[in-house]
Amino acid sequence: MKPPQKPASETQRLLQLRSLDLLDSQAEERFDRITRLARRLFDVPIALISLIDEDRQWFKSRQGLDAPQTPREVSFCGHAVADDAVLIVDDAHADARFADNPLVTGDPSVRFYAGSPIRSERQAIGTLCLIDRKPRHLDDDERALLDDLAAMVENEVRSTRESTTDALTGISNRRGFDQLASKVFAISHRVGVTSTLLSFDLDGFKAINDTHGHAEGDRVLVDFAHALIRTFRDADVIARFGGDEFGVLACGTADTMSAPLDRLHAHLAWLERPYKIEFSAGITERTAEHAQLSDLVAAADRAMYERKKRR
Repeated sequence: MKPPQKPASETQRLLQLRSLDLLDSQAEERFDRITRLARRLFDVPIALISLIDEDRQWFKSRQGLDAPQTPREVSFCGHAVADDAVLIVDDAHADARFADNPLVTGDPSVRFYAGSPIRSERQAIGTLCLIDRKPRHLDDDERALLDDLAAMVENEVRSTRESTTDALTGISNRRGFDQLASKVFAISHRVGVTSTLLSFDLDGFKAINDTHGHAEGDRVLVDFAHALIRTFRDADVIARFGGDEFGVLACGTADTMSAPLDRLHAHLAWLERPYKIEFSAGITERTAEHAQLSDLVAAADRAMYERKKRR
């Protein structure tokens, strides 16, 4: 048996996969509809939407298979993701990569496999795959149909991503922030890492809109979002909460936030604009009082509005 290799972009691929918040989620009709259709169109006993995690393949949708996941090292789909290309195995018994694979020699007794990669932001995150217990062959029309069905899955994945992304700035929206930050919030507590919430509100934003127009106001929002990305670390969760309000959940104590705030001020000052982009920030370090992420967000908001009043 030949285990699948990991692609060169494995770190970015996993980040993209996990940002979608699909792993270990509930079954959804929009995905199950596609696997039912694939099973019927190709007359196969098993059709799956497989997501390739770090050490497992997890099935977002499965028809004809009870197991919710299998190890990545025995997965056929892992090979398709590693090559970022359609993988078709007419007869696994005649293929040295898979002949002694436990999925072939045991349950579910795979003989035929066909998988088309599912991509998000140019990263292959999984496959739509077909499995049969007897050898088969796909002609060109059938291969094209498999790709079409995989494209349908990609459309559903894209809608998932767009529902958690701010359309203007490209960073997380409030829903996306709540999903990502809640996980970081829980993990940081479990491993004993301090987290700090920064709440931002742009000063004088209405005046910029009124004086220079809404298109220029949008430009300010994009500039500020990009400044946050340049200022904070990749592991920090950055979001636009709505309007001219932004938030960052950062790993570290409140005392360590002065340096990134200085960098943020410097970056905004460097921009050549006929106005200044300024902000008020509320900073709250997590304590025992903040049992939930929402408690920390509310405390940072209060701190931000108090600072805004003083300004």
